[in-house]
Formats: sequence, structure tokens, C-alpha cells
Amino acid sequence: MTNLREVDVAIIGAGPTGLFAAYYAGFRGLSTVLIDALPEPGGQVTAMYPEKMIFDVAGFPAIKGRDLVVNLVEQAAQFDPTYLLGIQAAELSYVDEKPVVTMSDGEALHCGAILITGGMGSFTSRPLPAADAFVGDGIVYFVPHLDDHAGHDVVIVGGGDSAFDWALALSPIAKSVTIIHRRDKFRAHASTVSRVQALPVEIIVNSELTRILGDGKVTGAEVTTRGTTDCRTLPADTIVAALGFTADLGPIAQWGLELDKRHIKVDSTMATNLPRVFAAGDITEYPGKVRLIATGFGEAATAVNNAAIVIDPSAHLFPGHSSDAG
Repeated sequence: MTNLREVDVAIIGAGPTGLFAAYYAGFRGLSTVLIDALPEPGGQVTAMYPEKMIFDVAGFPAIKGRDLVVNLVEQAAQFDPTYLLGIQAAELSYVDEKPVVTMSDGEALHCGAILITGGMGSFTSRPLPAADAFVGDGIVYFVPHLDDHAGHDVVIVGGGDSAFDWALALSPIAKSVTIIHRRDKFRAHASTVSRVQALPVEIIVNSELTRILGDGKVTGAEVTTRGTTDCRTLPADTIVAALGFTADLGPIAQWGLELDKRHIKVDSTMATNLPRVFAAGDITEYPGKVRLIATGFGEAATAVNNAAIVIDPSAHLFPGHSSDAG
């Protein structure tokens, strides 16, 4: 372990919170490495919701997820963070009382501190049962590019925020949009449901997608009313399975962190129970926790400032306002 790569802060998770943490750590004069299992920055926003409009980021009445990530990457770039993408943070150990994080590719970092911002960890889409019997193109679980579905008959399966967000976004460009949900109540935000209901989007409730039609390419969807044999066939070029996803902390779950289900417990400084290991963003848990991007940004700044004085006890907790730096 004599040839360890040294870094002030290793940030595990390159989503919005991690990207802002890289900026803020750079503002504090700390070197950073961003580690993420995904192949590009942005976390869940890039992987699942790049076209979704976000309305609760301060200073932006509305901003597309993809644009928010671009801005965060640009903001962090002024301090030249290193990105290690497409690999996992696998093991944690300590050398000279400082944490060493070893990646799945074998590279190891000797860190002044670790900041975990990995959202809910790695995630996989919940399967669409009807897709098991279909082989071909046209079934998607996320909509990273709206234009791919322009002019299509789109059938969306699900009743959560993603289903209604994509219906709202696709309606202006698709030939038709239909939502199928197995209940008559929705998990999506009520205001979004109301906006979709005002559009020429058919919402079929108490029903399930029971069969996908097509030979190598989706051409239709068979929908059955639950508890009956009543069914109808819808035209479909694209089926969006917006059924949510399952999350997994992966190797981090074995580090000895104090967990509450899939979340990491932290104190008011964003410190975990492990020395020099902090956490911020959706992955954290504490009394009164609110899971918003805006909250994650504040937690990232709190974590970095407290990590800074652990790394250098002579440093000040509050470095001053960024507007004073010029």
C-alpha cells in the first residue's frame, strides 16, 4: 500500500449532490475524485430523467434534468475534479488513520475524507411481466431522449411520477399517449396528474398490460381489465415500463456504516459513524430528512466544510462566502 494515490476528498456518487460537492470542495482548496458506477456524470437524473423538468432548484423556475447536470459539471470543472466512472467503490480500509477506498478495478485512493453522495446506490428497473414473452424492440424503461419517440403511439405502464412526467413530455410530440395503471389511484404528484388529465392522453385504470404484439418490433398492446376477461388492443410503437426500480447500496453496505434500511445515518455535520466518512443527499437519514435536490446541495456544503477541518484542524469551519473570493 506504499503507492497509494492521494486525494483530499473521494466523492462516491457523481449525481447532482456529488457534483456540487466537487465544486464546493474545490472552492475550499481541496482536491477531489468523483467515483460512480454509471458511465457518465449525473446519477439518476442522467440515467432516468434527463428530459424531465425540475421545478424545485433555487434560482431556476424550471430546468431540464440534462441541463442541470451540464451546469453542475461546468461549475465543478473550474477546480478540475478527477472522474472515475463505470467502476464501484468496493472496499474501505484505513492507513495512518486515513480512509483508503479501493475500487472494483483495483485502484486505491488514500483520502483525507470520503463523502458518499450515491443517491440510493445502484438501481435496476422493475421488470414488466408481459415483456417476458416478447422478443424484439420497442420496450423501454427510461426515456433519455424524447425525440426517439416522436410520431409514435406510446403506451406507458405505471402510475407514479415517472409515468405521468413522461406522458406530459411525450404528449406534444407523440402520435398518441396512453397510460395503463392497475389501480384507480396514482402515486404521482396530484398537480402532475391533473395536467396530464387535461391533455389528449387516455388513462386506463384498474387494468394491466397482458400481452405485447409484434414480430421483432412492438406494434400493439393488449390490455385486460383486472378481475375480468375484458380486453382491448391498443396500437403501440413504444411501450414505456415506468414501474420504478430497486436500489442496492452494493459493496458500501458491507463497510460497517450505521444504516436505516438503505439509508446512511448521519449527524448534524453529515458525519457517519465511521471516521472521516461523511454522506449527503438522498442516501442520508436523520430526523426531519427531506429528500430534495436542494436539500442535497446544502448537505454537501455542510459535509465538505466539516470534512475540511477533519483534514486540516487549523482550517476554519466556514470559509466565507463565495462572492467574497473575487
